[in-house]
Amino acid sequence: MKIAEIFSSLQGEGLSSGYPTTFVRLAGCNLSCSYCDTPAGRQGGDVMDVEEVAGRVLAEKPLRVCITGGEPLLQKDGVIELSRQLIRAGKRVSIETNGTIPFHDIPGDVQICMDVKCPSSGESSDITLLSTLKPTDSVKFVVSTDEDLRFTEKIIQANPTKAEIFISPVYGTSYRHVADYILSRNLPARMQLQLHKFIGLP
Repeated sequence: MKIAEIFSSLQGEGLSSGYPTTFVRLAGCNLSCSYCDTPAGRQGGDVMDVEEVAGRVLAEKPLRVCITGGEPLLQKDGVIELSRQLIRAGKRVSIETNGTIPFHDIPGDVQICMDVKCPSSGESSDITLLSTLKPTDSVKFVVSTDEDLRFTEKIIQANPTKAEIFISPVYGTSYRHVADYILSRNLPARMQLQLHKFIGLP
């Protein structure tokens, strides 16, 4: 596996927001979003075998583990094996993915967080994957413009999903404007700010 970094911090978003979490950031991505906040994760990385990665993670204290990127599912075989090893060891595992690679073959105990790419990102996700999400999964729309908000509303209305829906403003944009839109349209979603950025954590 190509690993950009392994570290522990508070989870800043999603269903486990606020919990101590060990992050396994895999290197490599098939997208180049305009607002990417982890550009270093798109290339390079240290080559490690699954057992070595698992050992590093198990040496950390948090119960929760988030496998992220880059795009972790570009290394799906390693991610599946790593997830299995961590679950057997008692960890709670989640995967953050950009919604371009199917995840039906990921172990069922793993929590998927699918990021649907909005127009301002300059990229796009496979919307058909929304129907494959479980009730224990989540989907996130990162928004920065009115076009993003209208796109999000349209996708939510046209693509029912069992997963929890989050709307997350790009850091530094008008949070109140996003909140007002969600309220005015009564969207079935939770607004969420990136906790780790507000408190200065990685």
